[in-house]
Amino acid sequence: MHRVAISGTGIFTPEEVITNAELVASYNEYAHRQNKLHADAIEAGEREPMAMSSEEFIVKASGIERRHVISKFGILDPGIMHPVLPERAEDELSLMAEISVKAADEAMKKAGLTAADIDAVICAASNHERAYPAVAIEVQQALGIKGFAFDMNVACSSATFGIQLASDMIRTGSARAILMVNPEITSGHQEWRDRDCHFIFGDVCTAVVLQRVDEVKTDYAYEVLATRCLTEFSNNIRNNNGFLRRTREGHMADRRDMQFHQEGRKVFKQVVPMVAELMLGHLAEQGIEPQNLSRLWLHQANKGMNDLIGSKVLGREPSREEQPNVLQDYANTSSAGSIIAFSKFSDDLPTGSLGVICSFGAGYSAGSVIVRKL
Repeated sequence: MHRVAISGTGIFTPEEVITNAELVASYNEYAHRQNKLHADAIEAGEREPMAMSSEEFIVKASGIERRHVISKFGILDPGIMHPVLPERAEDELSLMAEISVKAADEAMKKAGLTAADIDAVICAASNHERAYPAVAIEVQQALGIKGFAFDMNVACSSATFGIQLASDMIRTGSARAILMVNPEITSGHQEWRDRDCHFIFGDVCTAVVLQRVDEVKTDYAYEVLATRCLTEFSNNIRNNNGFLRRTREGHMADRRDMQFHQEGRKVFKQVVPMVAELMLGHLAEQGIEPQNLSRLWLHQANKGMNDLIGSKVLGREPSREEQPNVLQDYANTSSAGSIIAFSKFSDDLPTGSLGVICSFGAGYSAGSVIVRKL
């Protein structure tokens, strides 16, 4: 069995940014138009008026201050309220593959590896722009990597599950080095017309290189000591848009259930203890006391959730250094969130430092990765 390390990470961040102020102005104009359009039904008590949003509401509910997106056009237009992205020819590089290559280039450079050193590519993300062929195989071809590639989806836990899968393959000798990419164009499945979630998501792509410890070429590396995954079915976070859509009556309609929707209060109440128990159990299994952790890199979905999980794991309120957040700048980027935090806040720790990369989301799914700085 081979020891495994994360030897490189990369982030592609879209240039365009939507602030809370911009988002609120767009949403409130849309809500105002809808209320005016349905004034008679509202007055008759047949329809509830759409509530207005505010910057204060968004920050209090989530801790989010802004988000990066591939394209602001359309999202901020009250007459459109979704991103407008040009369709690409089938012989062109897809959008998900394009941003994956950009993040991968950074991760491979940091690891000191070239395409010839990589044996496999995993595309682990919440939303894939097509069913097949796999985006991972397209990324593999674009980078000139030999070997194999495949897509996987465990919603917001896709990256940590991908790390487990890659680590297991490297440990057992199926591959020597694996590239995992997490292209999350969440603006495409976001419902920008729903006050309860119109602020949640942002676009990004992260990449992680994993390889055998004895072949690491860089001073930056974290050994993957242990991985643990957990799933439990729940309908509280769901998106019903799938390949069977055309088989159902009214499939062309603008159906709310075909976008992201969730029961936020239930998610908070149910997921926090589930994740804390997973992390504490995983640490105990490895004989690691929580107070010996230097850092927690948690899924960036909601500041309140992260603060509570961190407190349950450490037994006290974590400091900003112990539990860094990127949520305020990136919003929820699904599977990429914990990897952004890890990539941005891992260089400074001394050799021997212990930490946990943890994700949680739809499924429910949760993944815990215990790492140690080499």
